[in-house]
Amino acid sequence: MSPAIAAKEGGRQRRPGSHHHCLDVRSEVPPALAPCGDGLPGGEAEALVPPEPRSRGARGYRAELGSILLLLVLYVLQGIPLGLAGSVPLILQSKSASYTDQAFFSFVFWPFSLKLLWAPLVDAVYLRGFGRRKSWLVPTQYVLGLFMIYMSTQVDVLLGDGEGRGPDVVALTVTFFLFEFLAATQDIAVDGWALTMLSRENVGYASTCNSVGQTAGYFLGNVLFLALESASFCNKYLRFQPQPQGIVTLSDFLFFWGAVFLITTTLVALLKKENKELTPTKEETKGITDTYRLLFSIIKMPAVLTFCLLILTAKVGFSAADAVTGLKLVEEGVPKEHLALLAVPMVPLQIILPLIISKYTAGPQPLNTFYKAMPFRLLLGLEFAFLVWWTPKVKHEGGFPVYYYVVVVLSYALHQITLYSMYVAIMAFNAKVSDPLIGGTYMTLLNTVSNLGGNWPSTVALWLVDPLTVKECAGAQDQSCGTTAAAELCTKAGGSCVTTLDGYYVESVICVILGFGWWFLLGPRFKKLQDEGQSSWKCKRTN
Repeated sequence: MSPAIAAKEGGRQRRPGSHHHCLDVRSEVPPALAPCGDGLPGGEAEALVPPEPRSRGARGYRAELGSILLLLVLYVLQGIPLGLAGSVPLILQSKSASYTDQAFFSFVFWPFSLKLLWAPLVDAVYLRGFGRRKSWLVPTQYVLGLFMIYMSTQVDVLLGDGEGRGPDVVALTVTFFLFEFLAATQDIAVDGWALTMLSRENVGYASTCNSVGQTAGYFLGNVLFLALESASFCNKYLRFQPQPQGIVTLSDFLFFWGAVFLITTTLVALLKKENKELTPTKEETKGITDTYRLLFSIIKMPAVLTFCLLILTAKVGFSAADAVTGLKLVEEGVPKEHLALLAVPMVPLQIILPLIISKYTAGPQPLNTFYKAMPFRLLLGLEFAFLVWWTPKVKHEGGFPVYYYVVVVLSYALHQITLYSMYVAIMAFNAKVSDPLIGGTYMTLLNTVSNLGGNWPSTVALWLVDPLTVKECAGAQDQSCGTTAAAELCTKAGGSCVTTLDGYYVESVICVILGFGWWFLLGPRFKKLQDEGQSSWKCKRTN
């Protein structure tokens, strides 16, 4: 799947949130009501829920419209680095980057899955006079803005534009990893601030701002950017006179949004005050130690450990289809901006699917849905491989026929159905088994492991494409194409490297075999976890 289209495990849609020491994951439970306080030593959770108003009545959303709009803007800004990071693999692929390079760059998508590791620190360490959340939000966004402006002067060199130089994948990876790390840190601060910025009656709007804002930001940073950056798209749809470049470049885009980050952050720092009455007065450093100790005690429980081991391997069968297919389509000639735009018709489906699927996962056995959807998603991996094989056969001088894009959209839509069936089932199971006394921390841990179960197979799948690919040197005797150096010698000898066996197809078959092996051998054991008694999931604590 393309990074622009795939609902990536561990990506923006799978990101764990952090709400004080609750560390709530998504918005199924309104953050202020997350039942995680009683299990934390020292009673830090008392500050999680704002005190009931004493003299005033319930406040409608209109009374806090300014705060709601501010949260929306902050989440939109958060989505910009996420969208840009999702667009870079497509740009690299259009510049013939190797799949080893793509694998290395895929580490960029890990910070949102790992932010549980530093979320307690962000929650507990701050400057009381400046504000608990602003202490992290303001410097983080300033660094993001300044870094984006600086990168606008360097990104063309990093992407290898001009003078025949290839992309500097290491520098790009470090840069965008920092972007994602800062965006994840900003997310922790914003999620926590939402609990005190909004009244208890309106705190549910925070999840709406999160979902809408991140989706809008991702769309701006990915789909809109790729469309406006494409010369062919702009010449065809937006210009009367063709030009050799798109309307914007990555450099322009980075500079613009860097300036927006700086201006917005300055306004927040000067004009928006935190609610001092809701600032915790307990010793925060104690909460850091307690939270990490709590996480360790949860993961040592036999039922949780079994779940972690199984979910870390459950998604191996999907890795080739999810991580490589979109890049292969670009390699076969599908314009990257067209591939990104295919995300647009997926948005309504992504909104509707959880509502429908949740009816089947709300019962006592949500993992049954996961188990039933898995073979269909595995078979779609083979269908994706066929789609890649079919792509060059239908390509013509003007591009691709309309029916080809219809087939692609339908294929991705079917993939979304199976993906969301499994995802919603896992979320429902995690909510079902999480110890209610420490629900936020517990559920975040389970979802973090689930995210990593999608991240590492995708990275490995990208890494293995090149080693599994077989190439021969055509037009030159006694030459091979087994290594980069050998390929250069083949070219110098007047030959060219021809692919005789594409590693993507080999990997697709291997992944499906491994996936069905997991489904037959470990799937029943995974389903049995939902039959464990509640005592198997309770964390033994001493207050």
